[in-house]
Amino acid sequence: MTVSIVGGGPAGLYLAILLKKADRAIDVHVRERNSPDATFGWGVVFSEETLGALRDADHETYLEIADTFARWDRVDIRFRGRVLRSRGHSFSAIARKRLLEILQRRCFSLGVDLAFGLEVDDPPDGADLVVGADGVNSVVRRVHEREFGTSVEAEGCKYVWFGTDLVLDAFTFIFRETEHGFFQVHAYPFDEHTSTFIVECPEPTWRRAGLHELTEEESLAFCEKLFARDLEGRELLSNRSLWLDFLKVANAVWHHGRSVLLGDAAHTAHFSIGSGTKLAMEDAIALRDALVRRSWDVEAALVDYEMERQPVVERTQQAASESAAYFARVAGYRELEPIQFAFNLLTRSGRISHASLTVRDPAFTRALDAWFTGTAAVVAPPPVFAPLSLRNLKLQNRAVVRPDTSPAGAGLVLSGFVAVSLEGRITPGTPTIHNWTPAAHPVVLQLSHAGRRGACRPRSVGVDVPLRDGWELVSASPLPYGPFSVVPRELDEDGMAALREDFVAAATHAAELDVDVLELDYAHGYLLASFLSPLSNHRTDAYGDDRLRFPLEVLDGVRRAWDGVLAVRLSVTDWARGGMSVNDGVAIARALVEHGCDLVHTVAGQTIAEDRPEYRRGFLTALSDRVRAEARVPTLVGGHLTTLDDVNTIVGAGRGDLCILDLPPSDLESELAPAPKLVESAVAPS
Repeated sequence: MTVSIVGGGPAGLYLAILLKKADRAIDVHVRERNSPDATFGWGVVFSEETLGALRDADHETYLEIADTFARWDRVDIRFRGRVLRSRGHSFSAIARKRLLEILQRRCFSLGVDLAFGLEVDDPPDGADLVVGADGVNSVVRRVHEREFGTSVEAEGCKYVWFGTDLVLDAFTFIFRETEHGFFQVHAYPFDEHTSTFIVECPEPTWRRAGLHELTEEESLAFCEKLFARDLEGRELLSNRSLWLDFLKVANAVWHHGRSVLLGDAAHTAHFSIGSGTKLAMEDAIALRDALVRRSWDVEAALVDYEMERQPVVERTQQAASESAAYFARVAGYRELEPIQFAFNLLTRSGRISHASLTVRDPAFTRALDAWFTGTAAVVAPPPVFAPLSLRNLKLQNRAVVRPDTSPAGAGLVLSGFVAVSLEGRITPGTPTIHNWTPAAHPVVLQLSHAGRRGACRPRSVGVDVPLRDGWELVSASPLPYGPFSVVPRELDEDGMAALREDFVAAATHAAELDVDVLELDYAHGYLLASFLSPLSNHRTDAYGDDRLRFPLEVLDGVRRAWDGVLAVRLSVTDWARGGMSVNDGVAIARALVEHGCDLVHTVAGQTIAEDRPEYRRGFLTALSDRVRAEARVPTLVGGHLTTLDDVNTIVGAGRGDLCILDLPPSDLESELAPAPKLVESAVAPS
């Protein structure tokens, strides 16, 4: 069997080693366009989990790599003049050049044919297997780009990859606010002499600072001056250190015929979670394992490899993209207290939670919990049990439950959809403000009008299935919701005036019912939401030119009639082409706050029946995070949150203030048992 590997980086070299280890008779050729000592990076980071996989795959290579590691277990976060430290994060790093030397030497010892300085314009012919391990600009991928279904797009900030002769003793994040905007650094040691020092900032900041006009040397000098205090008089080092955009590479499929992609040729993950080389070498292990398992049947092995690795990589890419987006908007968190800012940073990608950090570094979470509850307790309750004040209401904890769940112990109970009129019902069984009574307290009364999603059969027989003899529907425009839905009548100004009065009357009645929080429903394609989206509002009058106008008129009327906590349930994005983006949703949230909204309940989608939802555990958390940070408003968020750890992480990090718990009814009462009494300490936590 002959294998041609294009690309002599860690992915290609490691695969060559593993193939020769599996069967010395395999003819393995590696072709690399650069010289053997050429490298354009600094350090490579590995987690303990990855090291375990490398140890099991080729112990000899693992031992040589491990002998050269720089190791640390601490993350330092420098923010607003403070250094916050979190321990228990076990990492190891090695110089990229040193890693390549070890892998090259191991290849030679096993009889791999290595050739350097060869430009490969086309994949080699005649091999039983052609492996594209040639990076972001892969030649192998380019030849079959359509078949691979390749997408390449920039994400995150502008960044430049320096080294420094300052040897750090922790993974270090540095945040610096300047007249141009926020700059941040990702830095870590990788040998006894050198550390990686990556500087990044959003493109507008980069341009305001004039960095787009500077040479490599001038840019280095700018960064040395900006971070002089952190560098402690040491220098930054350049190795073709130019400002770049990070390119996210994804492929619908990873193999075509007898060609297969590996590492950065198949996928990239943003450097802020440090997974590029890890993923590449794990790809090599998976491909070798598939070939051995399938007795060197290339076609079957490539299917196995892709099915095993794609889901793993996609999850990592999702986490990396969320991390990249975090750093692009990190300036929005500058108002957070340093301890909460640090926790927000540590939990940004979803791979660390309040519970897992408590295992790694209990002192850190104790300090966070004590700060959050505002007590000097030896043992403070976690964030879920912290009280919350909204206007004239004080809630005992941050947990919210749905109406079909036991309310025992919850801070708030949702009412579910309550129509402001008979015509506003979803189904004949939908409660209206005139026949609804609160089953528990404190309660959130959700006032709504179904609009074009009304006059439907019960959802037990299907969603949005219209009644045979339903009532007349109204909406922002005469557009049916789904393929079988009734065409609604477009609301005229008299109809809008009447609807405003329905909402005001319902709010007045809510005060008589001793409701704790009043929530207006601007979500999921119901009537008020239909005015907000360009997908459902095609009006040519003033209410089409300004789609927020009528929803704000309703909010203003209700605010005058209701002096308690007023929330708005808002679809922050339509999840559909041509619809509202997250930026649009954040702008709407800002306007709602200006008109007296106290709390935004963040949801998404369902504006049209053909949306493309992104459901997964915690899928609404990032939306809540953005609304809270950018609109400066407390948020209520759900999205398949099933544990108190989910709530502790979201609330503790400042991504939301209240969380909907989706728990089996039998579990809720025990989960929300009262927190233990605090034991006061004479010394405040540091």
